[in-house]
Amino acid sequence: MHADLSRLTFRPQRRYSAVIAQQGRVQLDADLNEQTAIQLHQARTLAADLIGRHGGPRDAAGFKIDYVGGRHDIDTLHIRGGRYYVDGILVDATRPAPGVPVPDEDAEDQDTAAPPAHWTYWDQPDGFRDPERPGDRLPSPATSPFVVYLNVWERAVSAAEDPALREVALGAAMPDTAARVKVVWQVLPLSLAALDIEETDPSKEVVRAAFDKWAQKQATPTARLAARSERPDHADEDPCLVKPDARYRGQENQLYRVEVHAGGEAEDATFKWSRENGSVVFPVDELDGTWVQLASLGHDDKLDLDVGDHVELVDTAYASRLEPLPLLRVEELDLPGRRVRLSAEPDQGVGRLPHLNPFLRRWDHHEGPRRKGRTTALKGGAVPVTEGEWLPLEDGVEVYFAKGAAYRTGDHWIVPARTATGNVEWPTDPARRPLLQGPAGIVRSFAPLALVKGEGGTVDLRLAFNPLAGGIPAADEATLAAEEQARREEQLAEDPSRGRSQTTAEAEATAEGDE
Repeated sequence: MHADLSRLTFRPQRRYSAVIAQQGRVQLDADLNEQTAIQLHQARTLAADLIGRHGGPRDAAGFKIDYVGGRHDIDTLHIRGGRYYVDGILVDATRPAPGVPVPDEDAEDQDTAAPPAHWTYWDQPDGFRDPERPGDRLPSPATSPFVVYLNVWERAVSAAEDPALREVALGAAMPDTAARVKVVWQVLPLSLAALDIEETDPSKEVVRAAFDKWAQKQATPTARLAARSERPDHADEDPCLVKPDARYRGQENQLYRVEVHAGGEAEDATFKWSRENGSVVFPVDELDGTWVQLASLGHDDKLDLDVGDHVELVDTAYASRLEPLPLLRVEELDLPGRRVRLSAEPDQGVGRLPHLNPFLRRWDHHEGPRRKGRTTALKGGAVPVTEGEWLPLEDGVEVYFAKGAAYRTGDHWIVPARTATGNVEWPTDPARRPLLQGPAGIVRSFAPLALVKGEGGTVDLRLAFNPLAGGIPAADEATLAAEEQARREEQLAEDPSRGRSQTTAEAEATAEGDE
């Protein structure tokens, strides 16, 4: 997640069940975040174990799909409300009811058309599909049936994207507080050819089996990275600033983020990196050609913008679609006017709608890794991926991409660097060789929803489960008789008169005495 963190410490293989706070100790963001991660891991693992890979409650299962062919308009899907679980993650398709405004006394007609009670393919909250883009349109079921599936993942949201997260009482000069993690769900189409299904009318079982195979391949990343710290060539130029034996030469603790920008094979893939975990962002007030009006230029020299910095224009739609655009370079600063001039005009599809809360995200790479006098030219403002060799970032931090991988936009690795040790925190083998690791995210989950055959021909592929609780069954006659006998024996032990009246018991006792 893009957030101002010290580090991420949750490791499921360590089997920690809780974080224990100790008196008089400093509390770190990493401790609180690890407790949250532990609880989420336990809850989602339990849900997945009980439910399976995906499923919804039988009486409230969400994401029922209805196909609506466009007679005079474009085809769409109706996405019915309710809950569904994918890999233990709760996903809610319920569309919030619109608020009711206070009536305007001066208005004669105040009736407004209410939105539908369900989402559609075109207005789903995290889909951001564009009818003008042919790749976003639904396939024609008249040509071939297609599968509708659910894509689920999580991303971080800061106050730059959701201003309601900022406590205005703290003042504009104060930084924001906590960020949030959002569950992103997208209902998308998938052709039968992509599932390697040649049948024109496959059964539910065939589609589900083929989809599970496809989803497993999509959810398993092949990219692996290692990180280390090595004394750079300029290490002897600043002996008074850091320890002479330090390999990490930075003057401050950092959390480096190495993130895939453009995905694909190694020859096409690029990456970007940030020493602040990609958390340095600047809300955008207005775009005017290559000039960008910002709400702020940063709080200090460490978290501001300088000429030569590379930035990414982001808004809610861009962050959800995971389709990279070229990074832009800051060419000029207008400090009094809080404006920056970029190397090119941003793409028309991002940053133009204020309700999507656009912002600039700063990245800290410049002209690419420099090694032995060779400079790697940037591609689209990002660094080309080079496999099989160590690539220096800065101050002795180096990364290594394993050979033969495919890369996905948004996948990332986190590398903490510490001045106290002069090193980076990265797992190693007993010989202290850095270990190759898969990305820390993005974790993607998938579930099939429907097979669309045409108007009125939608086959439901969802799964459902019943509640565990049920009515208490009545006991059988033998059990009732045993309970009654036990009750009588208990009364006899407590009352030797066996429930007879006191007069009768005394008379019987007198008669026995006379004899």
